[in-house]
Amino acid sequence: MSSPTEHSPTEVNALIAEDGDAVQLVDVREPYEHDAGAIAGARHIPLGDLLANAEQLDQSRPVVFYCRVGGRSAMATDAFRASGWDARNMTGGIVAWVDEGLPLSDPAGTVADH
Repeated sequence: MSSPTEHSPTEVNALIAEDGDAVQLVDVREPYEHDAGAIAGARHIPLGDLLANAEQLDQSRPVVFYCRVGGRSAMATDAFRASGWDARNMTGGIVAWVDEGLPLSDPAGTVADH
């Protein structure tokens, strides 16, 4: 794995495939971005709403954040780690996910421009 706080899309996909409950995958992009295309099983909580909705997540399980290219999810990862969570960032975001040939929840989905 890349580091304890960063995982490539392939690593995240392997974690999910191994045990769907192993990690909580959270999409921190804006609603229009999520609507265009997302990763199956991910929970959508826009970055601006994340702290107010942290109770929706299980602090006893690792959480992996993703966005379009990894910047916003890195901010979420840093904030949650500072609060004692096992938080991780999916490097390269959904752009890297698609570039690595991994599927979106809707085969017709796309990666929206930010």
